[in-house]
Amino acid sequence: MKLFIIIFGLLSVSIILLSINIIVKKDGKFPNGHVGGNKEMQKRGVKCIQSQDRDERKNL
Repeated sequence: MKLFIIIFGLLSVSIILLSINIIVKKDGKFPNGHVGGNKEMQKRGVKCIQSQDRDERKNL
């Protein structure tokens, strides 16, 4: 039982610390981790593989 309480406490603290960034920001959204949403990748012409595949299938 003591181990369960320790694990539950560590898990709770971890979730709270991970959510602080989302709670504190004005828009409160998760960051976009996809290639298509990354501005630097867009500047370099790198696209999401799903988007590339869809575009290639349209061109057939």
